[in-house]
Amino acid sequence: MIFNSQKKVGIIMPKKIAVINDLSSFGRCSLVASISVLASMGIQPCPLPTAILSAQSEYPSYYFDDYTDHMEDFRSEWEKMDQHFDGIYTGYVASEAQILQIFRFLDTFKTPDNFLLVDPIMGDDGITYDMFTPKLLANMEKLVARADIITPNLTEFCLLTGQDYPQISAISNPEELLATLTDIVNNYTKGLGHPIQIIITGIHLEDSDGISQIGNLYIGNNSTYFHAVPAIGGSYSGTGDLFASCLCGGIARGEEIASIIPRTVNFLSHALADSVAQGIPVNDGVNYEQYLSLL
Repeated sequence: MIFNSQKKVGIIMPKKIAVINDLSSFGRCSLVASISVLASMGIQPCPLPTAILSAQSEYPSYYFDDYTDHMEDFRSEWEKMDQHFDGIYTGYVASEAQILQIFRFLDTFKTPDNFLLVDPIMGDDGITYDMFTPKLLANMEKLVARADIITPNLTEFCLLTGQDYPQISAISNPEELLATLTDIVNNYTKGLGHPIQIIITGIHLEDSDGISQIGNLYIGNNSTYFHAVPAIGGSYSGTGDLFASCLCGGIARGEEIASIIPRTVNFLSHALADSVAQGIPVNDGVNYEQYLSLL
């Protein structure tokens, strides 16, 4: 799916992405990650904060300011400005109320000429995050149904599709796991009513030599693509935000997802290896800044 940039007479306007996510000062995640990645890729990031945090929520202490009531202020002011976006990217949301605000934003700014990428952040490693509720899941399902691209990890994919995470994650044969996930995706997308591209991120596997791998499975546009590399380090803050931001920027530039994924993984692999070598705590996120030129 290729989306056209905005044009005025004789001028090609810079591409713009509305990024709906929290702003955490420490942790190299959410809006901090998205702003730096998109800007380095030549895309103008337009942040709409869902919350302001002194540090991401895995730190032992942090300040949190809920921005739900201000999300409408951003929407209405941007509407007055007659703004248009080449893409809309939603990340962490703290409640179902924020998803309802996002629906209103989409009613204003989503068009057939731009894309919606949803990173349905709800949990990881089979465990849901603290903000998760059945109501949030129900609204997230509605948000995903409006998306063009979604980037769930395996936990979030199972939540969205009603699958049993322990059963799916216990499949040790790589070919069987990928075939199972592909069948689930094909059945799931039939009920959405429009084409959707899905990238299941952070799939843990072992290759034929018993080496731990981590991969991403893309299914969409009648094609399937799987890319895996040796696993490096632990679960660092912000890697999912960096992945989705790279994907978003590549799509805005008109690139195919199958070409975006390996470049993104190469970027993250360098950042992860550097962070492990430097002994960076996982809550601090990865040393990605010096590798932005790879994008």
